[in-house]
Amino acid sequence: MLLAGCDSGFGAATASHLDSLGFRVFASVLDVEGLGAKKLQQTCSQRLRLIQMDITKPEDIKNALSVAKAETGVKGLWGLVNNAGICVNFGDAELSLMSNYRGCMEINFFGTLEVTKAFLPLVRHSKGRIVTVSSPAGEHPFPSLAAYGASKAALNLFINSLRHELKHWGVKICTVLPGSYKTGRISNIDYWEQEYGCFMEALSPELMQDYGEEYLLETKKLFLEQAELANEDLSPVIASITDALLSVKPQTRYYAGKGLLLTYFILSYMPLPICDIFSQRLFVNNKVIPKGLRKQQNTHKAP
Repeated sequence: MLLAGCDSGFGAATASHLDSLGFRVFASVLDVEGLGAKKLQQTCSQRLRLIQMDITKPEDIKNALSVAKAETGVKGLWGLVNNAGICVNFGDAELSLMSNYRGCMEINFFGTLEVTKAFLPLVRHSKGRIVTVSSPAGEHPFPSLAAYGASKAALNLFINSLRHELKHWGVKICTVLPGSYKTGRISNIDYWEQEYGCFMEALSPELMQDYGEEYLLETKKLFLEQAELANEDLSPVIASITDALLSVKPQTRYYAGKGLLLTYFILSYMPLPICDIFSQRLFVNNKVIPKGLRKQQNTHKAP
């Protein structure tokens, strides 16, 4: 099994779990000297092999492929788990930096695309599995998640295309859709404060005038509150990935999170006005309206 993005979160936990089950695991990390990599080395067996791989760097992917080929030989690779990803967002789609859009696409879509294409021949050879950790934000429009959601939407379309194309090869394609979990930097307040500072520095005077600092501060506050409410128990996601890899008849889609099936039902089958209200209340629901709209309201109220 090769798992991408094992420095922390779902990747690290799943790599450790599969190792405990006795599988040969290739765990890719951004930094083999980092804390996450060292923890895996300390807690897992010698079967687990750490591989340094930045999925945005073709040379890293090539090196990881060479290692996998050398150690799997003619058997091929049974499972590829696409888990590496990033979410960088602060505010409305109009306010999100182009670097956020490009960064999310580069990692969540293009990086995963390149890893999948590189390892696909090994998976085809073994008639194995490709499991991709995506997000409901790639299928439903949540406020303040435009950059992240767009990258996951592109990823979902690619993965679904593969699912149709690889049936004849005997390769099963599964998508895991987690709810809100505390992974990576989501609970790192210092990181988000730094991101907010960069966001404010790059914001144009015109947009600052139209939206106002009060609106932006409330968005940040609501974003951090959502992060604080995220689930610390990663076991539903780990169980979903494991089942996708090992089940004789794996599910095409795994909804890993409390209340997620209900959320999908509402957003898929309810009338659009109800879906819009539900989406806004589910995630970032601003009470403060942008400064420019407040001015317009005051102008209309004037005698």
